[in-house]
Amino acid sequence: MSQPQLTQEALAREAALPENLWIQCPYCKQGSYRESLGNAQVCPHCHYGFRITAKKRLSLIATATEEWDADLVTSDPLDFPGYTEKLAAGQAATGLKDSVWTGQATIGGQSCALGIMDPKFMMGSLGTVTGERLTRLFEKATSANLAVVLFCASGGARMQEGIHSLMQMAKVSAAVKAHSNAGLLFISVLTDPTMGGVTASFAMQGDITLAEPHSLIGFAGRRVIEQTINQKLPQNFQRAETLLQSGFIDAVVQRQDQPSYLGDLLALHTAWAVTFDEAW
Repeated sequence: MSQPQLTQEALAREAALPENLWIQCPYCKQGSYRESLGNAQVCPHCHYGFRITAKKRLSLIATATEEWDADLVTSDPLDFPGYTEKLAAGQAATGLKDSVWTGQATIGGQSCALGIMDPKFMMGSLGTVTGERLTRLFEKATSANLAVVLFCASGGARMQEGIHSLMQMAKVSAAVKAHSNAGLLFISVLTDPTMGGVTASFAMQGDITLAEPHSLIGFAGRRVIEQTINQKLPQNFQRAETLLQSGFIDAVVQRQDQPSYLGDLLALHTAWAVTFDEAW
């Protein structure tokens, strides 16, 4: 039997339908109506937080902000082929000059220094300007007696900058240590993905380490590890929930709950600091 022909009116309605109405969750593989993700962009089936830009996360997490060091611009120290074009694409996609936003913000009524790495900018890779902005974030927070909240998202060190990128791990870690020595709080929030040299350095150096549901967190990727040890890894290997069970992180916090959760942690630290100062 031949299929009925669509009328011109039906064809017009079909052509008018917007594209990308449905989206598949990369974790649970369930399809969802895009609008059902809500403003926070969270899978309604498994609570996985879709990757969002730093500026989008900023609008979700903070009520008042002041950006720091926005004038720092990434160069091409090794004259790496195609790197300039990749930088331009990242800048166009995120509105940032590099892969991290830094500044002072208010979260849950509490003032803090805030850093947000952007997975839409070359997968949040750690370049020289990324490292410089993060270092200055901790240095300014130390001078201003502020806690630091850092949302980590990265594929690791930026290969286009070679050793210049790798050195940022030590530089940022030194600033984190100085901030800690001043008795100040550092909360690290791991998002999907947090991998490579970022995980091997400052991402795991927080006083409190949180993560979003099902975030991929680790150093080497699954395929590299499986080929090295000649074993098949568990399905949830390197996911936030597994790291929580193993004691690597302190809590898994859904995106919608983060403003109040972080605000409570910052308030507790402020109250403790005041009590400590009065005792001395």
